[in-house]
Amino acid sequence: MIRSYLPALVFLGLGALLGLIFTTVNSLLGNVVGRNRAPRSQGDPYECGLPSDVKKNFRFGISFYLVAMLFILFDIETILLYPVALQLDAFGVFALVETIVFIFLLLVAYVYVWRRGALEWR
Repeated sequence: MIRSYLPALVFLGLGALLGLIFTTVNSLLGNVVGRNRAPRSQGDPYECGLPSDVKKNFRFGISFYLVAMLFILFDIETILLYPVALQLDAFGVFALVETIVFIFLLLVAYVYVWRRGALEWR
């Protein structure tokens, strides 16, 4: 039984060892090279030739997170349709009906979220 898991355990062990080595080398090189650090102004955000007006304690509104979560939700649900579409002829009419029901429920959820105003950027 353990022999079947041996390649996976070796792979995980080597991955952990490699991550530990990279972390250690990064820490050592950071301490050696980091002694003569650049001035603080070089670490500030800079975009398009103008200094950024974003403060360090800038907080995004809840609308940003709602839209992001809804995007991820609808995106993942749409991606789940791809394997069914590939094997639709193997599954038959039942899969087609289930896919239509799924898309209809997805549309109902989208309309609900839209009507509730979660997609409005305030």
